[in-house]
Amino acid sequence: MRPFHLIARFMQASFQEEAAYRANFLISLFYSLLNLATGILGIVVIFGQVSQVHGWDLPSTLALLGVYLTVSALRGLFIGPGLESLSGMDGEIWSGAFDFTILRPVNTQFLVSLRKWRLFALFDLLLGLGVLFVAVIQLQVTLTLWQVLAFLLTLLSGSLILYAILLIFAALIFWSPGVLFTWVFDGLFQLARYPLGMYPGWLQMVLTWIVPVGVITTLPAQALMGNLTIPSLLTSLGLALLLVSVASILFRLGLRRYASASS
Repeated sequence: MRPFHLIARFMQASFQEEAAYRANFLISLFYSLLNLATGILGIVVIFGQVSQVHGWDLPSTLALLGVYLTVSALRGLFIGPGLESLSGMDGEIWSGAFDFTILRPVNTQFLVSLRKWRLFALFDLLLGLGVLFVAVIQLQVTLTLWQVLAFLLTLLSGSLILYAILLIFAALIFWSPGVLFTWVFDGLFQLARYPLGMYPGWLQMVLTWIVPVGVITTLPAQALMGNLTIPSLLTSLGLALLLVSVASILFRLGLRRYASASS
């Protein structure tokens, strides 16, 4: 039960830290609404010209956007904050504050992954779930138990894939502290809000096999539509476990490479 106790403490400390700056809530609220508006506007503009894009119509693309917003909210809630504080320009590796992190009597990967929470992202999560609710109504489908289960499993695998990619990029900072790898990922992740069929073939390959952000959002949306196959589901779960394992190994190798700022 100790890990759950620590997570609860991490959440409490993060909430106290955020509550000290109330203006951040208004800024986060404005950014969340702006992100939602631009996403919906982009879809409306596209489907104001065409009825389908490689098999994706307006309701299904809206479901894809809902998944993107939901996963983005999970990233902002607990997946991203800890890793970003590690690998940013003013991050712990760059400033040397990581010395104090590795001395704590807790698994370092666990600590850097879950120590920081941005609870304002709960509003983003509600927006994402709201878009998904509207999309399901627009799809005019009655969700079966299999569709709900498949959606939850693919959402879980997508979240694990997202975590693994961010952990890999954070680990690469041990080799190149001055390179902001997460900036590259942020640009690619923005593309996951639209169907992969909209992009050129080479970019589809990049978003599927090299930096699989398309898998993160596409498969849960397909699950809601009832188009997800069992092999695709198993592949996403296998890919998630593989990437998490690779990311953990790479992170441990990076820890061995880390030279203390005091040395």
